Amino acid sequence: MKSAANTPKVTFLVPCYKLAHLLGECVESILGQTYRDLEVLILDDCSPDDTERVARSFTDPRVRYVRNDPNLGHLRNYNKGIGLARGEYVWLISADDYLKQPYILERYIQVMERHPRVGYIFSPAVALQDGVEREVMEWTAYARKDLIVPGRRFLRQIMNGNTVAAPTGMVRKACYEKVSVFPLDLPHTGDWFLWCLFALHYDVAYLAEPMVYYRTHGENMSLALRRIDGNIVRKNLRLARWKLRTQAVSADARTAVRQCDRMLGDRYANEIARRLYDGDPLGPTLEEFEASLREHVPHSGNQRRIRAHLHEALGDQAYQVRRIDDARHHYELSLRERPVQPKVRIKRWLLGMNRFGDLLRAAQRVIRGNHS
Repeated sequence: MKSAANTPKVTFLVPCYKLAHLLGECVESILGQTYRDLEVLILDDCSPDDTERVARSFTDPRVRYVRNDPNLGHLRNYNKGIGLARGEYVWLISADDYLKQPYILERYIQVMERHPRVGYIFSPAVALQDGVEREVMEWTAYARKDLIVPGRRFLRQIMNGNTVAAPTGMVRKACYEKVSVFPLDLPHTGDWFLWCLFALHYDVAYLAEPMVYYRTHGENMSLALRRIDGNIVRKNLRLARWKLRTQAVSADARTAVRQCDRMLGDRYANEIARRLYDGDPLGPTLEEFEASLREHVPHSGNQRRIRAHLHEALGDQAYQVRRIDDARHHYELSLRERPVQPKVRIKRWLLGMNRFGDLLRAAQRVIRGNHS
């Protein structure tokens, strides 16, 4: 095994801001791993607490301390750490989270070394609240057994909702070097974007055993991001989907492009409907959707496909709140963009059948659910 004085196999990036009281537990869980060819970079983002004192208390030569001045913000701090990382693999874990067992890294390395096409590996996370272990976080439990998943199959699944808890993911540094580091214009959802983007180009590994404690508390990064202006967060989520579509087009991932088109139509429809029917002032307007569509999708045929998805979804939203005239209007707009849509034609036809149409539509949903 190589010594840490040379090039380590794994670099742990531990960003820290106002988390000095939790930093020690995180670093100790890394240094206690049975696989020892690693380095730990503590990335102090100009924290006002005693992060430096805690960091310098570690005498293990594998620990490196880096302090930013001034504060860079979390994404620039991550990217700085990636640039400094010497390892073949990079594991980004916040100072408030920590590894659950001492053999975790060894298991991760074994899988990654056996499967060179795998870009990253992850596992379920266990919630930790007020220092007390809770249950496995349901959204992180991808499967009941260990798996190697073809990247684009995994992409189709993760596009509908993130299943990778950031502190459980170990990534080949080549993913960052050849594909992308954290995009600075996606502060709220940069990790999900990268999991999707890497899956465009690499396979994905999953270990079913929960490997990391994921702490929830007042200074947790995810919770802090949710407290910022809601409209900024929503715009960030929409932008991430436009950017992912652009990347899928570049990679000639046609199934992913079609899924992005559907996803964008559904997301905009949900938010526009909340503005129209719930009085939500943060929802985008149709005009704002059109502006984004023209900005991100230059080809008119692709614009028409996304527009058709949007109006179909808006028709569904209007139907749910019994705005039947609105539903008919949007279904007709969808068909104007893409005339060959049997499902939309059936939905529009059923609107004229009143209660019987409602029953037929409900039966269709039940049948579709039984065969899904």
